[in-house]
Amino acid sequence: MEHKTLLSAVDFRYVLLDSYKKMNIKEDELVVILMLDHLLEQGNTLVTNDMISFKMNYSPSVVDKIMVGLLNKGFVSYDTKDGKMRTSLEPLKNQVYLEFQKGLAKERSTIISEEKENHMASLTSLFEEKLGRSLSPLESSSIHDWIEAGFKDDEIKNALLDALSEGKKNLRAVDKKLREKRSDDDIRKEGYTATSPTWDKDIEETMKMAKEMWGSDDGKK
Repeated sequence: MEHKTLLSAVDFRYVLLDSYKKMNIKEDELVVILMLDHLLEQGNTLVTNDMISFKMNYSPSVVDKIMVGLLNKGFVSYDTKDGKMRTSLEPLKNQVYLEFQKGLAKERSTIISEEKENHMASLTSLFEEKLGRSLSPLESSSIHDWIEAGFKDDEIKNALLDALSEGKKNLRAVDKKLREKRSDDDIRKEGYTATSPTWDKDIEETMKMAKEMWGSDDGKK
């Protein structure tokens, strides 16, 4: 998302106040930035240190020192447009909105990770209860793969119950049920499916090498 799109959706001052500490902006710099932004919003194109000082309790020399620091950090710039010098906070806004985006992405990632962990824990508990034993690491990995593949909790639970109703107490049978359902859904919606109806060969080979046997489709363990 471009920072200008964010600018229209989220107020710059809000994002600045939320991010300034992480960006190592000091409080005296923050208040000068806010005043500078206020003066720019009023239609002033070239904002001088004297103008900022006039609106604040800081002397011109203090404002000058702070502005030099902001320039050195790359937060404020001066450029020329139509032959006229102007003050710009665009460099700071770009950085602030980028920091804001990173924070949103991290927060979203954390939420998604927590949701997946909760799904994983809930499904693992259900499988162990219904199968009457602990799951092997490979079986736990299969449940994780189903979640990553987009299968909903109810779909996985129903596939387990369907397999159990047929006397098949293994995850291989559950996977087959999930593949069959996805294949049927694809055909109903799109007229075709790219889902293989059989257990992946690489998983089959891994299973053969696993220390703990899962059992066969006939329900034997």
